[in-house]
Amino acid sequence: MKRRLGPINALYPLPVVVVGTVVNDTPNFITVSHVGILSLNVISVSIGKTHLSNLGLRKHGVFSLNIPSEDLVKEVDLCGQLSGRRINKAGLFRIMHTENKLTPMLEDCPVNMSCRVIKVLDFPSHDVFVSEVVETIVDERVIDQGSINFAWVKPLLFDMESKSYWGLGPNKGAAWSIGKTLKFN
Repeated sequence: MKRRLGPINALYPLPVVVVGTVVNDTPNFITVSHVGILSLNVISVSIGKTHLSNLGLRKHGVFSLNIPSEDLVKEVDLCGQLSGRRINKAGLFRIMHTENKLTPMLEDCPVNMSCRVIKVLDFPSHDVFVSEVVETIVDERVIDQGSINFAWVKPLLFDMESKSYWGLGPNKGAAWSIGKTLKFN
């Protein structure tokens, strides 16, 4: 039997990312889990309008998107609780830069993406930054036969309903292949 729960968003858990930008010439970071894929190299990042990071994203139009592993859960959680208006959160992580000094990246995260804002969607409570992935930098320890092995990344996932962090489970089968094992006419 099924039960109606009303209009709740049941798309969780979602990956947790740390967005890096520069505000007032200082690296700033925010923990976000409202991210999405719009096409192969276009993503969306939704951030509440009150956050300091929005200023850097709007002003510079570039940012880093860092995918932390499970072992960074405490730092990532604290980063999401602190305001960049009151404290410099850069001290929570080791920071690295590429050629673009406006996209500070977290060296401790196994996957880092440099992104360019294409468009900002203005919702009443949130800005949605539609952005192009410009470059992806990956720790060699999580590369398997030329691709990112997310079992090795151990990405952190967030569920709004339980307000909890989760991890990735084991691989369930090869896409575009496992379904072919079914007998279907």
